[in-house]
Amino acid sequence: MKAFLIFSHHLTEKQHEDLRLNWKITDLVPLPSQLQDLWSNIPAQIELIEAYIEPVTEWLSSGSSPGDLALIQGDSGATCILVQAAYRFGLVPVYSTTERIVRERRSVDGKVYQERVFEHVRFRIYGR
Repeated sequence: MKAFLIFSHHLTEKQHEDLRLNWKITDLVPLPSQLQDLWSNIPAQIELIEAYIEPVTEWLSSGSSPGDLALIQGDSGATCILVQAAYRFGLVPVYSTTERIVRERRSVDGKVYQERVFEHVRFRIYGR
């Protein structure tokens, strides 16, 4: 089974392992570079984005088969549109859930430094 990767960063090792072991994914299909650039840089000035992201929707439709996974994350509106399209194509749209780990450190001069680490927990299917 394939997983189509529609998001702005690279899979972590933990995410890759989750897809392979828990979702039985054998083939990862990333966005082509031109579509990756489009998906990662949706202009805030555009009021209606359906036409703008249509190339991504067409790519997903043409390369996928019913039952394939679509990992979709990004601009909220674009994500909503693409999740709906994924359901129309018979795909399983998912997103990564994370646990936030906050580490706090105090320096000698009394300053407090915080580091936030987001660690993948699981993939969750989008609601309809």
